[in-house]
Amino acid sequence: MRYADANVIKIKHAVLEEVARLAFAGELEERKDEIPYTLIPGPTAQFRCCIYKEREIIRQRVRLAEGKAPGPEDEGNVIQVISSACEDCPISSYTVTENCQNCLGKACINACKFGAIEAGRHRTHIDATKCKECGKCAEACPYNAIAHLKRPCKFSCPVDAISYDEYGISVIDEEKCIRCGKCIHSCPFGAIGSKTWIVDVIRAITSGKRVYAMLAPATEGQFGPEITMASWRKAMKELGFAEFVEVGLGGDLTAKSEAQEWKEAQEEGKKKVTSCCPGFVNMVRRHYPELDDAVSTTVSPMCAVSRLIKAKDPEAVTVFIGPCIAKKSEVVDQKIEGNADYVLTYSEIRAIMRAKGVTLEPQENTYQESSVYGKRFGNSGGVTAAVVESLKESGGDGDIKVYRANGAAECKKALLLMKAGRLPEDFIEGMACDGGCVGGPSSFKDQMLAKKSRDMLIGEADDRGICDNLKNYDEASFSMHR
Repeated sequence: MRYADANVIKIKHAVLEEVARLAFAGELEERKDEIPYTLIPGPTAQFRCCIYKEREIIRQRVRLAEGKAPGPEDEGNVIQVISSACEDCPISSYTVTENCQNCLGKACINACKFGAIEAGRHRTHIDATKCKECGKCAEACPYNAIAHLKRPCKFSCPVDAISYDEYGISVIDEEKCIRCGKCIHSCPFGAIGSKTWIVDVIRAITSGKRVYAMLAPATEGQFGPEITMASWRKAMKELGFAEFVEVGLGGDLTAKSEAQEWKEAQEEGKKKVTSCCPGFVNMVRRHYPELDDAVSTTVSPMCAVSRLIKAKDPEAVTVFIGPCIAKKSEVVDQKIEGNADYVLTYSEIRAIMRAKGVTLEPQENTYQESSVYGKRFGNSGGVTAAVVESLKESGGDGDIKVYRANGAAECKKALLLMKAGRLPEDFIEGMACDGGCVGGPSSFKDQMLAKKSRDMLIGEADDRGICDNLKNYDEASFSMHR
């Protein structure tokens, strides 16, 4: 569990578990209005001004858990603002501190072009309704007495997609947002969340459909060195999934396809960018649309495994499980044929497990469907390593120059260079999250701790190459391209 917002996460998890429990019982529609009273029994408030506000926030969280927007308006984004929780955040971005000397010069008042600052008895005052947040007053104050209160959500957003309305409520710009999820865990009030498919997945399982669990390669190590892919396979079977597939296999499939695509692009003198990170792809298409043609046509590992499953079982319902919020966007926004039907984060799948009394138990590391390269696909630099390995295995020299963009800031830098025609490398590996998928917004454990466990688990895997690992799979039965 993340430590910076532990209380927020406990509340969020409690809501998800209650929704899952009622969905399994087939009683969600009739009893969902009871959830706020179950979790906030009263009579006194625990965190907010009153129990009525706390219960309203729970109601909005229940709507998110159902896959709906928390309020009446829904522009379609998987990431949503819980307005009743956001109301507690300070409205004023600039505030006058006690350092103010109420000086005669009044440089702050003279610098403001909007009449938002007025003299007070002991210090000047900023009218939040007039302030345009230009920062001129803070620059002008000789005592540095005007502080800039940085809202965590706004300043965590790598693409400046968050602003405020006239009431100080955060607003997410649908056209700018890349669905990376950085804002979700940055808010100490838990006022931003994502829609879930918990109810849809549970209904698919209980209806008797053949539902397949597909687990992200970033999972290994997240829950300790004793929790293996075999542990997850056992737990998912107990939960009611028909089958379980390690998505590291999709990493192998993607690497092999992308290697061929990169080789052809290099021969033609073209530069390409990876397509496996949906947050990065969203960044390209929403902020650098002129580079859209450079995005690899190879599908993500998630989509590759889903297509593999559906080629064998056309009636299959595929569910991806991992640390990524943007994977939900890959399904909703990118609408790639044959892709996963639903996406669950770790917190969401564990809420479903708790509702059914299923736990992850230590198992021998015997279940392996991917090469070591496929397993490391979720690490920053992992895609490049896999593609280079695939090139070598197919007779190429693997002599390619790649810009490994680790995190959103690096992605923006690389794309700006590419847009300006100044990128020296031939390809960009873009990972919107720092560290890669392993640093995703819904990751379970600190990256360094998870890395130690992950390296132990991956070190136990055999040394199959990518091509050797894929020899038993009929790649001709489905397309690896968009």
